[in-house]
Amino acid sequence: MSNLPPPPPPPPPGRGQQPGQQPPSGGKGRPLGAGWPRWTIPVLLAVLVGTLLLNQVWPSDSGDKLSYTEFTTAVANDEVVKFTLTNGSNSISGELEGGGKFTTTVRDGFPSESELALLTAHNVDWTTKEPDSNWLLSWVGLLLPFVLIIGFLVWMNKRAQGQMGNVMSIGRSRAKAYQADKPSTTFADIAGYDGVKQEITEVVDFLRMPERFREIGARVPKGMLLVGPPGTGKTLFARAVAGEAGVGFLSVTGSDFMEMFVGVGASRVRDLFAQARKLGRAIIFIDEIDSIGRKRGAGLGGGHDEREQTLNQMLAEMDGFETSEGIVILAATNRPDILDPALLRPGRFDRQIVVPLPENDERLAILKVHSRDKRMGPDVDLEVMSKATPGMSGADLANLVNEAALFAVRRGSKQIERIDFENARDRVVMGARRESLVLTAEERRATAIHEGGHAILTVVLPNCDPLHKVTILPRGMALGVTWSLPEERHTYSKEYFDDLICKAMGGRVAEKIVFGHLNSGAANDLEQATSIARRMVREWGMSEAVGPMAWSGSQQVFLGEDLMTQGREYSDDTARLVDGEISRILHEQEARATEVLQKHRPALERVAEALLERETIDGAEVAQLVHASLDDAPATEDSRPASVE
Repeated sequence: MSNLPPPPPPPPPGRGQQPGQQPPSGGKGRPLGAGWPRWTIPVLLAVLVGTLLLNQVWPSDSGDKLSYTEFTTAVANDEVVKFTLTNGSNSISGELEGGGKFTTTVRDGFPSESELALLTAHNVDWTTKEPDSNWLLSWVGLLLPFVLIIGFLVWMNKRAQGQMGNVMSIGRSRAKAYQADKPSTTFADIAGYDGVKQEITEVVDFLRMPERFREIGARVPKGMLLVGPPGTGKTLFARAVAGEAGVGFLSVTGSDFMEMFVGVGASRVRDLFAQARKLGRAIIFIDEIDSIGRKRGAGLGGGHDEREQTLNQMLAEMDGFETSEGIVILAATNRPDILDPALLRPGRFDRQIVVPLPENDERLAILKVHSRDKRMGPDVDLEVMSKATPGMSGADLANLVNEAALFAVRRGSKQIERIDFENARDRVVMGARRESLVLTAEERRATAIHEGGHAILTVVLPNCDPLHKVTILPRGMALGVTWSLPEERHTYSKEYFDDLICKAMGGRVAEKIVFGHLNSGAANDLEQATSIARRMVREWGMSEAVGPMAWSGSQQVFLGEDLMTQGREYSDDTARLVDGEISRILHEQEARATEVLQKHRPALERVAEALLERETIDGAEVAQLVHASLDDAPATEDSRPASVE
């Protein structure tokens, strides 16, 4: 339930764009779009339907339209001079007195005996005729089956050609080519990392001005490997190189080489370098190169043949019998430990550029970059925020600014204020608040005592990081959180880890002191404490009994590599000694936490009461409560820890 910083890993060994369009192809020797346009068939169908319906929407007869009753009345009044009856359609067109024209429609069987008598009595001249034949309908009836058959055959032919084109192009590279003016990202858009910029700029300068380097015999590195934790901006540096270099830039990810067909990866590697050679001087960027650059032979049954063949072709293209002059390989990964040694040797990847987590000044510059298009309030101090975000990557800081903007919108504010940054930082570090979770009174008090134990030890112990705040509001997966702000440091002492383990034991010990029993709330604390103690003994040489010996931590087997040999690196006697030392450290720090919390029992009660009353208190208030408890306690020798004045 506490927010304990993870132990630092061993130090690493020293050492808005748019893709340009490539001319598409629709098959061998035939450019895409060389046939009829796509709108041809719909237009032809529309013309055909319009022609068939022309006679209905545009009748050839003209004159007044009369009903049958009006027609018989006109005949009886001697107004009809003559008319013509069209067989089949029962339509009549005729002439009236005075030269007027008319049309009408009669029923089947016209004229009947009575109608014929009426026409004869009034001397109406009438004739019949057959309907005009539609030659278009006649031809359509004959040609339609042939048109459908031919159309089906053409469709099948195009489909077969398309599938054949896909099969023939499966070995082509999927790299995206970038134009000289795109993307617009430059090194000026990247805050901090001056050392990384310096190393990459040398390669960009060589591609721009190769004569300057050749005059003194300098050779440009063939490959640069960007190594760093996720979110530190490795891909962003590649975008900046694409915007700065002014030469051909091909971008591809490691997974683009792999396919279900054997040999496709190697074929795509060859095609990728062929594309680069056509550009003269070019940069190839391979993101997540660990997906194809893993150690060969590291698997059950001989490894992954397709990936290994792809890697072999990559090695040959980078520094094989035929060299690739003027082509620079830029790759990025956060797993350099699993890459094949042949890929990392000089002549292929000459430089490994570490892109670490940003320092305080770099975090400030990154926050300014991501805040320049935001409306910031007057109480926002980015310098304070940069100091309060150690360990955050550039992606984390960008997310922090965006979360602050979302909190401001949620509050209905027109600008981002300090409280929005505080809420955003709490959400990013501790998780979202779980509003729906309701604790019972007993659970709230147990959580308050638990977090109070962590908070008291954080304030009292001399080597702990400064306490920022403590809360009993459920956040993320925890019922309560004690949050410390780690100081910017790069090496850690044994005393620091001792205090860190003691602080982790604080919640468990506080519950045991107050309630006399234990519960499951300290599971995460024990896990972190055990992990730190194990690394102290096995990796950092911080045990007198074990001495200056180190064994690698338990790591997952990589595709079966060393499956049979990855057992313990030490004997059973040493294993018992290591387990004993880990147990000793944990018990010593638990006893130490018990002693300190019993001495500060009044402060523990006051902190718990404050948490139950206000749910969240900051580190300064916890320190004041500890001071007040010490002032109220009877004065004794060594009644206060050295860190509390």
